[in-house]
Amino acid sequence: MNEYNRRRSVPPDKNEGAEDTSLIEGRNEVIEAFRSGRTIERVYILDGSHDGRLDTIRREARKAGVRIDFVDRRRLDELSISGNHQGVLAKTAAYRYAEVSDILKKAEDRGEEPFIFVLDGIEDPHNLGAMIRTADLAGAHGVIIPKDRAVGLTATVAKASAGAINYVPVAKVTNLARAMEELKDKGLWFAGADMDGGLMYEANLKGPMGLVIGAEGRGLSRLVKEKCDYVVRIPTAGHLESLNASVACGVLAFEIVRQRAL
Repeated sequence: MNEYNRRRSVPPDKNEGAEDTSLIEGRNEVIEAFRSGRTIERVYILDGSHDGRLDTIRREARKAGVRIDFVDRRRLDELSISGNHQGVLAKTAAYRYAEVSDILKKAEDRGEEPFIFVLDGIEDPHNLGAMIRTADLAGAHGVIIPKDRAVGLTATVAKASAGAINYVPVAKVTNLARAMEELKDKGLWFAGADMDGGLMYEANLKGPMGLVIGAEGRGLSRLVKEKCDYVVRIPTAGHLESLNASVACGVLAFEIVRQRAL
């Protein structure tokens, strides 16, 4: 089972930024939670609604012996945190954060050199969720985020990850720069995204690698940037200065994937 990121089980909170919700919202997200082996306590489905994905959720719930409550839309709206429940919610055990050692062990268990995302002060939950999704698709072994001045594993992050949060360990650390230094001692190299860097194609991004992405608008903090072995940029030709943080993360992640496959 991949249950690195289980939320603390406490009553739901309407605040989007709260980390104390225990609901999964959305049809695909609930299906992924079942299939990943998450512990589901109860499922709420809009009474009278039927389609293929809801039938799959009913089937998975019955197979797992999970109680299904058929409720009206008002009840779903009351429970929903994101406001986009798609007619289904699942009450689940809470997400928990991984340890950095869990991420390294995942790489070891796969027999692969570590590939880690280090996210420096990402405050937009949709961006964080998208980056976790990218981490899963790029085969990264985990994500590291800072404890302060950054979004955590909220319900919105979980939904934006499209279920990837069930598969990608996310570690929260007090000091990103110190965590990077400790990982360097274990053989990792770090490539930070910055418009002042060299072209990504010209950097050697093979081997044990940490991809470092800075906050929206502010970029990399000074101390984190100083810990990077490479500072790289994505070649662009348009009128805008930079890409959205999650888009830049995706482009650079798959450049690392490309180089590792050579």
